[in-house]
Amino acid sequence: MTAKPEVLFVCIHNAGRSQMAAALLQHYGMGRIAVRSAGSAPAEKVNPAAAQALAEWGLDITAEVPSKLTTEDVEASDVVITMGCGDTCPVFPGKRYLDWQLDDPAGQGVDAVRPIRDDIDRRVRGLVAELLDAQS
Repeated sequence: MTAKPEVLFVCIHNAGRSQMAAALLQHYGMGRIAVRSAGSAPAEKVNPAAAQALAEWGLDITAEVPSKLTTEDVEASDVVITMGCGDTCPVFPGKRYLDWQLDDPAGQGVDAVRPIRDDIDRRVRGLVAELLDAQS
């Protein structure tokens, strides 16, 4: 792993799950973990319900722009986390791949997105502890 661990979150549209995960990891990592997110078929904008669910916790993702997954994104990452959406990623030796099975917030209201946010939050907190412990 690099001196500063790099994590890539991937979902198809890069509008909900991966954006929430990236924002939470940036928040908890406090600059100690490099974070990126991408999708194989990016949406035009972030999912409004995902943005609202994070805003309830004081995190703003409304300025984020869904981005296209590139081979370079994967190459630069130590950990690649797909978000349970069947997305395919280029596979490189020495990378750690995880698949977090999460419900898709697309088309859902904020009431349905909150439990997804909470599940992502729990997983991200565990990831932060694991990555930062590995640096010690």
